Amino acid sequence: MSENNSFMLKLEKSVRTQLGSRNVGYLFGAGASYLNGDGFPLSSTIWDVIKNDIPENERDEIQKKLDIDGTEGLEHALDLLDPGGPEPTRHRNSVTAAIAGCFSHISPPITAHKTFLKRVSRRIDSFVPIFTLNYDPLIELASDAECIAITDGFSGFFQASFNSNNYDFIPSKYDNKGAHRVLRGNNGILHLYKLHGSMTWFLINDLPIRIALGLDTSEDWPRLMIPPQYRKATETTTQPYSAIWTRFRAWLIHGPRALNRLVCVGYGMRDQHVNDVIENATARGDFTLLIFAKTLADKCFKQWAGKRNVIIVTNNRCSHFGDIGPGHDSLWDFEALCMEV
Repeated sequence: MSENNSFMLKLEKSVRTQLGSRNVGYLFGAGASYLNGDGFPLSSTIWDVIKNDIPENERDEIQKKLDIDGTEGLEHALDLLDPGGPEPTRHRNSVTAAIAGCFSHISPPITAHKTFLKRVSRRIDSFVPIFTLNYDPLIELASDAECIAITDGFSGFFQASFNSNNYDFIPSKYDNKGAHRVLRGNNGILHLYKLHGSMTWFLINDLPIRIALGLDTSEDWPRLMIPPQYRKATETTTQPYSAIWTRFRAWLIHGPRALNRLVCVGYGMRDQHVNDVIENATARGDFTLLIFAKTLADKCFKQWAGKRNVIIVTNNRCSHFGDIGPGHDSLWDFEALCMEV
């Protein structure tokens, strides 16, 4: 057997073992919503998609920053235009409005997300946390289609209010044991944490509110979407983000139910404020990080590939607990991966 084949067999065996083990959480990036071009645009192409929907003055100012040598995409351009104050800038507001408008006209397939939710909801773990950096409602749409309950911190129907205590409720049922009825908590309770907000979240009367898809909204309602911008780390200190990020850190680092495995899907490992939390988790001796993405930039790959508790699967190269090998032709893809969870 060739060295490459041996590496790939060990990699695939470890991936399946880790995905089938207990106490697993999931982190979705834009690649999990791209769906081979049938879903939502990637962050690397979002400017070309939305720029015609940006007011002319803001569009020209952002484009000038993008045209400067050394500017690394929309995130960097918005950072260069940000004065650093606490108030949202007009550039940021225009970008978030354009992204939300763009996303509202996309009707992506949800087959893969339905499969994913069906499979993880059958796990024997008490809770299954799903973290996402995406604004889209794919997970929510899939949960509706499959009639799978999922907790996102909001309670209500048409205008749901955020309360982090919603994550503490434990759905239960009675089991008949002879002459006795025993109340037991359900398994596979799905918790959704949208770390950067959502196209359906707004700030209304200083309260975080989730509006049902399709309902009318007001232009006066600030959107709760943290745009592709370096100030993301600062934004996460405000509500509802601070409560959500507190629980993200608890799941990964110091909580009573700290995860033993985090599966990153379609995340390019480029958000430092996210990586800081994950980096702290990898310092734990009982934690394994699995990264699945079509590609990783050299800098990002090198940051994680040498760690002895990290598995990386991409199209052109992989890392198996510190050993580097060739890429995998399919396992990095969300639609293939969701059949393995």
